[in-house]
Amino acid sequence: MIDIKISEQTLAQHNTKCRAIIVEQDFDVNTVVGSVDKQTAALLKAVIEESHFTGKTLTTVTAPIIEGDSVSHLLLIGIGKRKDSNSLPIESYRRVVGKIIRIAEQHKWHTVSLQLPPSAWFAVDDLYLAQQTAEIAKIAIYVFDKYITDNERKSHVKEMIIAYNGHDQAKLERGIELGKQVAYAVNLARHWIDLPPVALHPEEMADIAKGIAKENNLKITVFNEKQIVEMGMGGLAAVSRGSDRDAQFIILEYDCGNKNAPTLGFVGKGITFDSGGLSLKPAESMETMKDDMSGAAAVLATMDVIAKQKAKVNIIGFMPMSENLPSGKATKPGDIVTFYNGKTAEIKNTDAEGRLILADALSYAEKHYKLDAIVDLATLTGACAYALGPYFSGLMSQNEELVDALMQASQVSGDALWRLPLNDDYRPAIKSPVADIANIGSKRYMAGATTAGLFLSNFVEKTPWAHIDIAGSAFNVPDMPYYRNEGATGVGVRLLVQLAMNWK
Repeated sequence: MIDIKISEQTLAQHNTKCRAIIVEQDFDVNTVVGSVDKQTAALLKAVIEESHFTGKTLTTVTAPIIEGDSVSHLLLIGIGKRKDSNSLPIESYRRVVGKIIRIAEQHKWHTVSLQLPPSAWFAVDDLYLAQQTAEIAKIAIYVFDKYITDNERKSHVKEMIIAYNGHDQAKLERGIELGKQVAYAVNLARHWIDLPPVALHPEEMADIAKGIAKENNLKITVFNEKQIVEMGMGGLAAVSRGSDRDAQFIILEYDCGNKNAPTLGFVGKGITFDSGGLSLKPAESMETMKDDMSGAAAVLATMDVIAKQKAKVNIIGFMPMSENLPSGKATKPGDIVTFYNGKTAEIKNTDAEGRLILADALSYAEKHYKLDAIVDLATLTGACAYALGPYFSGLMSQNEELVDALMQASQVSGDALWRLPLNDDYRPAIKSPVADIANIGSKRYMAGATTAGLFLSNFVEKTPWAHIDIAGSAFNVPDMPYYRNEGATGVGVRLLVQLAMNWK
């Protein structure tokens, strides 16, 4: 963990191993060297000239600062050039903060001080800038090291001091606290996702949810597999059939205390391990399938943080949990299942299991709760990952107001979305000759992410609904400084928190 503080002292007054200054491209070197002594200033100018450092995005230059018998380092890091507007993208700032943490880790610098740039650079206020600073620093420091015994492989950055000048201290303090809370939730989700499959089964996830409910005074309901079968949740029961571990259906409820407040439903796919079932995945494709509960992890972590931040809307979190494994009891291709809302589906491929458990959860949510909107998060299709790559989650909805709200939340939070079609032209792709629908789309129509979304649309009939496919963005996102190249990202937490906290 990293401790984050603010300080009125200048950067030069901080006795940290790294002193970081963010500069725009083609910056005036004289605006930087004034914050250091003459000897360091001369050295810095020489290093800048020698390395042809201009402040291009994520480029860096360092110079040693010698004070008595101690040595620290001045780090200049570029944030690039303003393009179409008078402000810089806030995402550029997030990546710069992440890069500072990575450099400090590389050099084993335990303490870092950062000169907070002007909020006007990004056309934001001090609270938001501080929130993003703390949020990203804590997200960047996360590493899943539970099973690592070599201490040298663990992160050693312990403190970040934010030096501010001309900023509102009260807003900075509030923003940092908000950022810490959101980052804690993001990292909580990442930890659950990163746990090996042997350490996190559906029952363990239910126990974790019970702990979060107790801590935050949330109402919780957990249905076991026997109850799931008795209620007619044929999709969730079918996926769980091949595993020795029982399925669970977890429902958490946050009540803001205002009976007239809107109520949002968040649904997260929770496959704690996905082998593909009898439609077995290749071995290499199974290596990261502990991440198939990323949607449920994001929803559960979101419930924790919105309770702490006291959102002014009611939130219901729905998490269908299961393992998808092959065995003599497993669901077979050709089987037909009946879902909670009475609709039927032909199982053509048991590796298209996520939509089966979400179908029951969506049906239950709409039947038993009056919801102003439903958003589901799911590592649903490889098609979405191939379409968008790792940097965007696929957004599908036919409700324009909900799309607008989610896109705005995306831009503010940093969890990037890209809209994919959810057009009825693709609906014939999931027709079945023996059931209402089939659980995979016809190859003639391609568009696997869209046909999966259309499958889910059969289970939300009247509530504004959006489906977010996080198959590409949930795990192993490369070249993003505030994530690790290998491991969970916690995608969706920042998005859902922003949506809930600012719902209109």
